[in-house]
Amino acid sequence: MEPAATKKLEIGAWQVDATSGEISREGETVRLETRALRLLMCLAQRAGQVVSIEDLLAEVWPGVAVSQDSVYQAVATLRRQLGDDPKQPAYIETVPRLGYRMVARVAAVSEMAVQEANAPGVRGTAKNRRFVWGAVAAACLILAAAGWALLAHTKGEQPEQAHADTVPPAPQNSIAVLPFLDLTEGMRDEEFADGMTEELIDRLSKIPGLQVPSATSSFFYKGKQEPVAEIAAALKVRYVLDGSVRKSGGRLRVAARLVRADNGYVAWSESYDRPLHDILMVQDDIAGEVTKALKTSIEGAR
Repeated sequence: MEPAATKKLEIGAWQVDATSGEISREGETVRLETRALRLLMCLAQRAGQVVSIEDLLAEVWPGVAVSQDSVYQAVATLRRQLGDDPKQPAYIETVPRLGYRMVARVAAVSEMAVQEANAPGVRGTAKNRRFVWGAVAAACLILAAAGWALLAHTKGEQPEQAHADTVPPAPQNSIAVLPFLDLTEGMRDEEFADGMTEELIDRLSKIPGLQVPSATSSFFYKGKQEPVAEIAAALKVRYVLDGSVRKSGGRLRVAARLVRADNGYVAWSESYDRPLHDILMVQDDIAGEVTKALKTSIEGAR
């Protein structure tokens, strides 16, 4: 069976279920958006072949008028979700001025493997293992619950109250700047994108009363697939700023958005097209607009 004819594929280390829109490997499961799934299936269907930007636009965005920037951003997002490195790709390779190519092994999920897994002997063995591990897990849960109840009783408080007392809420006027993405064709300006991130961290950290995690803390999440809420909780901030950088000839485009961690809503977003020599002005504009948007969001939340 050809890979394109099935809804379940093995792409490198990932198993892809096109029906549910999920990819999984080694116990990790990621849900893809519709466009990202279409993009992945389109490239997998032509594994080893170069797929042009025009073909991707036609197949992933049928009947929708979008620019090539949508392809660049979708590929960058899909790479992050796959854990792929654009400089040493194991899944999606950029072919400059031509398009993209799936370089990972692609195969249909074997029906024989499914049948073997459901064979009586294997099923019985797995059933026994599940029973043993289930009993062990149940015993551990009972012991843990008893220990927690005893600890809560000793301290004279409920577990929920203890947790609330030990985990203070993030300051309202706090923001983390995540590493900006390099969406330039060929992914050749990663250092430029990183520099943009560091400049914004530096400028925002100079605003009185605004708490901003250091660049070291922010760059820990570069290339990682973590929900915004979890990143914000780890960095103890209420807002997250992310964005992208693209360069074409002597022009620069920077897109930025401010996201509320508590509900995932975008509080502000903007893009800037400027001559390349105006990078300092772009940084000033973004820092100023983010400050205004942050002030409005904070006042509205009170």
